[in-house]
Amino acid sequence: MANPKKKHTRMRRNMRRAANWSIESTNLSKCSHCGAPALPHHVCSECGFYKNELVLPKKVKKTKEGEGKE
Repeated sequence: MANPKKKHTRMRRNMRRAANWSIESTNLSKCSHCGAPALPHHVCSECGFYKNELVLPKKVKKTKEGEGKE
């Protein structure tokens, strides 16, 4: 096995290790139906469409009759 001739400093070691730690943002594309940002090849979380087809219908909150109407 090869051995280093001189000791590498802690800073040099840490800089080498930290070079691969950069955080990358996710690639977002526009939803073809509503235009909201969505992950590619995933159902849109806003409208529930995927490739111009309704996959997940949007949930509607049901209210009890007589409450909230005054």
